[in-house]
This record gives sequence, C-alpha cells and structure tokens, in this order.
Amino acid sequence: MRRSLACLLALALPLAVATATPRATPTPGSLPPIKVQDLYYGDVLFYFFQDDYFEALTRLTAAQEKNRLQHHADDAELLLGGLYLSVGQHREAGEIFARVLDGKNVPAAVRDRARFFLGKVWYLRGYLDKAAETLAAAGKAGLSPEMEAERRMLLAQSLMFEGKYPEAIRTLENWKGPITWQAYAQFNLGVALVRSGRLDEGVRLLDAVGKLDRSNRELDALRDKANLALGFALLQANKPLEARPILERVRLDGPLSTKALLGVGWADSASEKYREALVPWTELHGRNLLDSAVQESYLAVPYAFGKLGANRQAAEAYETAIHEFSAENARLDESITAIRKGGLIETIVKNESKHQLGWFWQLSALPDAPESRYLFHLLARNEFQEGLKNYRMMRYMERNLDGWANSVDAFDDMLATRKQRYTEKLPVVLARLQGVDVEELQHRRTEYESSVAAAESTGDRAALGTPRERAIWAQVEQMEAVLATAGDDPDNNEAREKLRLVKGVIYWQMNDGFKARAWAARKDLRDVAQALRETEKRWSLVQEAKTAVPDRNGEFGERIAGLRPRIGAARDRLAALERAQADYLAEIAVTELASQKERISTYMLQARYALATIYDRAAADQQKAPLAAPPPAAEPDAPK
Repeated sequence: MRRSLACLLALALPLAVATATPRATPTPGSLPPIKVQDLYYGDVLFYFFQDDYFEALTRLTAAQEKNRLQHHADDAELLLGGLYLSVGQHREAGEIFARVLDGKNVPAAVRDRARFFLGKVWYLRGYLDKAAETLAAAGKAGLSPEMEAERRMLLAQSLMFEGKYPEAIRTLENWKGPITWQAYAQFNLGVALVRSGRLDEGVRLLDAVGKLDRSNRELDALRDKANLALGFALLQANKPLEARPILERVRLDGPLSTKALLGVGWADSASEKYREALVPWTELHGRNLLDSAVQESYLAVPYAFGKLGANRQAAEAYETAIHEFSAENARLDESITAIRKGGLIETIVKNESKHQLGWFWQLSALPDAPESRYLFHLLARNEFQEGLKNYRMMRYMERNLDGWANSVDAFDDMLATRKQRYTEKLPVVLARLQGVDVEELQHRRTEYESSVAAAESTGDRAALGTPRERAIWAQVEQMEAVLATAGDDPDNNEAREKLRLVKGVIYWQMNDGFKARAWAARKDLRDVAQALRETEKRWSLVQEAKTAVPDRNGEFGERIAGLRPRIGAARDRLAALERAQADYLAEIAVTELASQKERISTYMLQARYALATIYDRAAADQQKAPLAAPPPAAEPDAPK
C-alpha cells in the first residue's frame, strides 16, 4: 500500500491545493479547490505531496504556532488531522476531527469519509469501543460501496470482539453489498449467530459460505475459515457425522489444514472409528510442531492406539511425543533467554523500509534468528503490529533528533559567519555612505526640478536643449546683441537676415525635441528621487543595524544555545521510551513463547501420565495372569 492515510484523506478531502486547471470540476461532496495564499501552507504541501509526512507535520504545527496560516486555517486543521492519523497519532487526530468536522462548513460526505478512516485506525489500534462508536457515526454520503462495506464489516467485528453479538447481528442482517464483502458479512453473521446460541441459523450461513465457488481464489481462505468454524461448531454440538464432510472441504495446503485434519480425526474418534482417525492424525506428525493442532495430534495418535488395544504402539507413540515435546521445550527456553537479552526488536525493524511510517505499515518478514520461528503468528496480532509501529516511529523520531542536533551545530557556524561578515562589511558600508552628502544631492535635485518646471512653464526651449544647441543659441544671442547696435546698412541687414535664419533652425531643432526632453527630464528626476529615498532608507537601515544586528545575533545565539538542552532532554526521554517499548514488545514475545511452553508442558505431562497408565495396566495384567500349566505327559502307546 503506497499511500498513507493522509493521502487517502487528501483524496477524500481536497485540502486547499492549487488547481492546475481552473475549470476542473471538483469531486461531488468534496471541498471546493482553492489557491494557496499563504507561503508557509505551500511549504507544508510541498513536503506533503512528497510523502514526507513527518516533515510536513513539523512545519505545519510550527506555522500554526506562529499564526502564519491566516488564509487556510480550516484547511490546515483538516490536513493536520490527516497527518496525525498518517503517523498513528489517533488520539490527536480524533480530537481534531471531532472539533473541525462537526462544523457547519464541512460537507456531510467529507465528514463521513474522515470518520470512516478514523474508525478504521481505532480498530487497527485495538480501541474497539471507540472504533464502533466512530464507525457507527459515519454515514453513507461520502462512502463508495466498497468503503461502506468495509465500514460495516469493521463495525460488526468491533462489536463481536466486545461480545455484543446481538448488535453485530443487527448490523449485518438483511445487508446487501459487493459480492466479496457480502461473503465476509455472511461469515461474520454466521459466527455471531452461533455464539449467540442460534446454531441452526448460523450453520446455514456458514455452510453457504463454505460452498462458495472455488474459482474465486480471493475467497479461498474465507471458505476454509467458514468450513473450519462450522465443523468445530458441529463437533461441539455432538454431531460428528455432519462435521466430518464439512471439515474435509478445507484445503490440505491451506493455513487451516492442520486444524481441519485434527477435527476430522476427532469426528472419526467420536464415531468410534479409531483406525480412520489415525489417518489424519498421523498425517499431522509430518508437519511443524509449533502448530497447536500438530502438538495435540501427538497425544491423539496414542489415544487411538489405546482405544484399538494396541498398547505397545500407544506406548511408543507416547514416548515419541514426550521426546519431541522435551526437545521443543528446550528450544523454547533458549529462545526466551535470547529474547530477554535484548536486540530482537531492533533486529526485526532494522531492515524494514524507513520511508513507510504510520498506521498502514505491516511487518512482512521476521529476521533470520532461532527465536523467530516461534513468532510468525504474532504478525497477525494487532497488539504486536501496533507496538512495532510505535517503536519504528520512535526510531524515526530519534533519527530526526540526531539531524536536528547536527543542525544546531550548523546554526552555530552560520551565526559565526554572520558575525564575521557584519564585522567586516560595516566599516566599508559606513565609509561609502559617509562619502555621500544626501542633503546636498537632495538640494541639487530640487534645483533641477525647479529649472525643468520653469522651462516648461515659460517655453524656454534652450533650457532643455543639448549642450551644443545651448552653446550655439548663446552665440546667436550674443551676435544679435552686437548687430542690434550696428548701423543700418546692407551688409548688416544681410548679416541680421542670416542670423535670423540660423536662429530659426536652432529654435526649430530645440522645439522639435522639447516634449521628449521634458518627459525624459521628469523621468530622470523621479529616478533620482527614488535613488535618494533608497539611499536614505539604507542609511537608516545601516544606522539601525549598528545596534540591532548585534542584539539579534545575541538573541539567535541564546535561542541556539537553548535548543541543545531541549534536544538532549528529548533524546534522553525518547531513548527511555524506546527501551520501554522494546521491553514491552519483548515481553509480548516472551509471553507468547511462555504460553506455548506451558501448552507443551501440559501435553508432555498428559503423555507421561498416559504412558505410566499403560505401563501400570500392563504390569497389573501380567500379575493377574494365571501361572502357565506344565505340558501334559506323553501318553503310553496302546498295547499291541
């Protein structure tokens, strides 16, 4: 299973992600897609969509604490609940969903899906009362037929585990769903009916499940389970003849074959067909002794021999059982000692993928160790699996703390570099700024602005001309002044006319570019004003930095220094929790091995007692037997 529950919730609850296509149609019953408006929320989603849920959770809680998600507060709460759920923090997730999902703005479909996933996690965690309550509260609005079927199955199983068979029966009765889920519903309903005393109804349902089409391999295990449950129910009801053919339906290569073979033998034994009973029981002797059915067969075979009067074979079978039980008992003692020495749990999880965390992870294989052979069936127990999930999460958090500890060292280096850079750059910046007279520049800008304004208002084209044009214009004005005092003769008049033409050309050139030059002048003034404002701002920042940067550096130093003891305390606390969790898991394993050892010891005691009984009976029979009469004397030959 690739995606974690947070991803599943993201599919069920589109959590404020930016849409690639604005016209995309939202899924019915989902929240409307919206654009990411808070930078920090986008940062959280970046890690979220990379399946780095722990990092996303860390950044999301930090952003919420700093009040940096003002535009996505509700979406962030839903995402936070999904992230907590994805890493197995069901209590925090439950509190968030209870607080957020009951709001007026959350569609019923979203609420139902969230409650379904939350109830499923409660069930996997073993909190069956909360699972039943949450799953019962989830409606059908947002659930697909498969999800609704699973919800109903989980609800019924939670009720059955709590012994609430009538409630489970009401949940499953008259329900129709997908064919596979319908078969599971019939099985659970049949078991609930049998356990509630309604044997005939339960037998009918279990028999129907046990006869399902064998072409559907997905239901092979369910058929075997139904036939086994039905067969033993009939045995307990003292109906061996009916139980035998049902137990024979169980596959010989399936995981329930050992119990089925044992049941077939007991069905024959209950019918006093001890020779027939020896066939399945003897078959069990070639199978794994760790199986309780195989262990029981070591007592059943000599029992059948005893019923057949074959005391010698019974005694040999009991001696074989005692030998096997004794050897297995010794191996159990060695395994218990090895587990108590520690290291088993670390060996179990060290080779598992570190990229899969949270509620969905399942241990797929046990390490290659002598004690592992006894623990395979622990994989099917929620208690062990959930304990391993917690332990793996603690190891993951330990690696994160190690990374944060290294980050603190990096922060120290960054702060030292920052201080050095400040020390080196401040004198250079101050020297540059002190060489700039901002007031003088501001005064010159004001004068230039006044000149431009005056030129525009008076129409002084020469004021905005090029340097060459202004120089020629000045020469023309000088020559005009000279000719104005000269006499009125043809030569002067001709010079005046030529000068008038030159002045007109120059004026035309200046007038032609006047508007563009005025616009450029105003633009330059704006640029200069902006540059002066930036200079004043930088000057103020530099003046502020002279006192603020050392203060901030000191504050950063204090914060960095304060992180070390916090991380150290967290690591110490986490290490203690890891040891406690490892001890807890080891104790679960040891308890399981001890129960196996106790069962084997009980079987061994029964075998010894039965063997002693056979020997006593044989000795008593020998003592009661009459002394053997001497052979009769040979009769004399008849007289001839």
